[in-house]
Amino acid sequence: MQAFKLAAGDTFPEVTVSTLKHGDVALGEADAPNDWKLVIVYRGKHCPLCAKYLTQLKDFTGKLAELKVDLLAVSADPIEKVQEQMADLEPTYKVGYGLSIEQMRSLGLYISDPRSPQETDRPFAEPGVFLINDQGTVQMIDISNAPFSRPDLEALVSGIEFIRSNDYPIRGTHH
Repeated sequence: MQAFKLAAGDTFPEVTVSTLKHGDVALGEADAPNDWKLVIVYRGKHCPLCAKYLTQLKDFTGKLAELKVDLLAVSADPIEKVQEQMADLEPTYKVGYGLSIEQMRSLGLYISDPRSPQETDRPFAEPGVFLINDQGTVQMIDISNAPFSRPDLEALVSGIEFIRSNDYPIRGTHH
């Protein structure tokens, strides 16, 4: 089966998720005063590499706010697992939960089945990073099929700063 893959320059799909403290939010829409959105899809509570990445993400929330970029991390985990994990991580950004398989597919994410009940109890999304501009278009995208491959956060945020400061075009759109 050929899977759908969201591409740079595509309109970001209409996907709404529940968050821990901010109600339901549309993944592709920034909350004022921000006009761009950065969505980080993480595998879930079972992934130690995700916990490390989410912890590092806290260091960049101030810079992203300066750049007027709204930030949200989201997984397929149910609210109970997210509440438990975030009580330890204490994020300074929005955290969504409950991504459905259909939503994961609409984002073009790789989806994995748990290796055992000890890992987790449901299919989950592999990592994805989406930068959505003020037109609702995918400005930048990074989708991985494994937890070991994801963008360096310092390079990512520096790149967002360059894009915003230089009106840098969406790259990778030649068909």
